[in-house]
Amino acid sequence: MVASLSQIMNFEPQRTLAFGAIGVGYMGVGTSINHEARQFFIQNLTDATLQFSFDGINDHFPLPANGFFLSDITSNRTAVSTEFVLSQGSRLYVKQLGVPTTGAVYFSIIYGRE
Repeated sequence: MVASLSQIMNFEPQRTLAFGAIGVGYMGVGTSINHEARQFFIQNLTDATLQFSFDGINDHFPLPANGFFLSDITSNRTAVSTEFVLSQGSRLYVKQLGVPTTGAVYFSIIYGRE
């Protein structure tokens, strides 16, 4: 019998940051991630366009109000690989482009294990 090369999909606890904590400087959305992410989902469920960063210094991408970003980095790979993932220890940061008055930002991490 051939061993399966498939991975089991697992989720880390969701990270969130409420609209009132989002300011003109970067704020972390929860804590750093605990596993190498094969997929991640960022939702801006506030009423303002926000700027996002993975280092808390450089602007990486904006998301409009009620927008989302889904990254399917390596979900279809069957072999364990660290070649192209969101690294363990990475953290998401957010700051204002517009001023949010409702909602929150959500960051979901999906990782694989054998």
